Amino acid sequence: MDRKSEVEGVEIMALSRDVEEEDLKYIHKKAKEEFEALSNHTLLFTGANGFLGYYFIKSIIAWNNLYPEKKIQVYALDIFLKGIPEWLSKKGIQVVKSDVTKYKLAKSKKFDYIIHAASIASPIFYRQYPIETINANIQGLMNVLEYMVKKSKSKEEVKGLLFFSSSEIYGDPLEGNIPTPETYRGNVSCTGPRACYDESKRFGETLCVNYSRVHNLPIKIARPFNNYGPGLRITDGRVIPDFANNILSNKNITLLSEGSPTRTFCYITDAIVGYLKVLIKGKKAESYNIGVENPEISIIELAEKMKSIALKHFGYSGKIIKEKSADQNYLTDNPNRRCPQIAKAQKDLDYNPEITLDAGLKNTMLWYKDIYK
Repeated sequence: MDRKSEVEGVEIMALSRDVEEEDLKYIHKKAKEEFEALSNHTLLFTGANGFLGYYFIKSIIAWNNLYPEKKIQVYALDIFLKGIPEWLSKKGIQVVKSDVTKYKLAKSKKFDYIIHAASIASPIFYRQYPIETINANIQGLMNVLEYMVKKSKSKEEVKGLLFFSSSEIYGDPLEGNIPTPETYRGNVSCTGPRACYDESKRFGETLCVNYSRVHNLPIKIARPFNNYGPGLRITDGRVIPDFANNILSNKNITLLSEGSPTRTFCYITDAIVGYLKVLIKGKKAESYNIGVENPEISIIELAEKMKSIALKHFGYSGKIIKEKSADQNYLTDNPNRRCPQIAKAQKDLDYNPEITLDAGLKNTMLWYKDIYK
C-alpha cells in the first residue's frame, strides 16, 4: 500500500468513528429552533427502537448533554422484542416496554409532544406481518388520538402530534405526477400484498385530519421518501442495506429485478430535520413530503454508485448480478418511480436538505462497517 492509500485509510477509519457525532451536530444546527421549542418539555416516541427513532432520540440525548438546562424528557415506547438496546439505556431516557395498541396512555403522565412512529416499514417484513402492521397504524394511532382528546378536555393539551405516514400512500403515481405533490390522491391497490401498509397509512392520515378538525388538535403528518442511513438495520430488507450487506460481506451486489425503477434517497439527517420542522412548524391537519427531489436514479444506477464508493474506500471488487426472487410477490405493486415535490415543506417549514447522495451513502457504509464488523 502506498503512502497516499495509507493516509486515506486512516482518514476513512477516523470518519467512520465520527459519522454519528457529525450527523448529530448537523441535525442540531439545522433544527436549532425546533430543539429550542421542545426544550423543557416531555416527548413520547412510539416505535422508539425503529430506524427513525435511532437518530431522533440520539439527537435529543446529545442535545440534553449539551444543554442540561434545556433538557427534553423522552419516553421511548416500543415492544422491544429482542431486548432494549444499549444506546437507549441512557440516563434521562424513560424506556416503556409495551405494545402501543395496548398501552394505557390515559393513565400515564402528561406528554407535551408525541411522535407516532410505531409501524413495520420494510416491505419484506410488513408483508409477513400484515395484521400487526395495520394494528400499529390504526389501533395504535387511535390510542394516541383518544389520549389527546382526553387531555384537551382536562386542560392538559398535547402541544403537537407527528404522525409518520409514508410516500407509499401515493402508490405507483400515474404519468404527470412526478415529482409528486401532497395534493396527489394516489394510485394504490387496496388488496395487494403491500396494501396492509399503504392503506393503513392512508387511513391513518384520515384519522389524523378528522380528529384534528373535530377536536381542534395540533396534529401534523409527515410523508417520508426513501430515508436511509445510520439506524437502518443491515437486515432490514430495503435496497440500500441489502447492497451494503453484499458489499461488506464481500459478495456480489445482487439485484432481484432489472433495476429500472427510480427513486430519490434522503439521508437520515436531512429527514430528521424535516420531521422536527413538521412537528413544530407544520400546519394542523396537513401533510408534508420529506425527502429530496434529486437525483432520481434507477436501482441499477444506485448499485453502480455504491459499488464505486465501496471500491474507493473499502477496496471492494465484487460485481453486480441479477437474480430472480423466490418471493412471487416481491415486485407486485412496486412503484416504478418515487420522487417528491418538496415546495410546500420549503415554503412552510424552511426545509432545505443538503446532504448529497454520495456523501450519505459513504457515511452509511462506514457506519455499517463499524456496527456490523
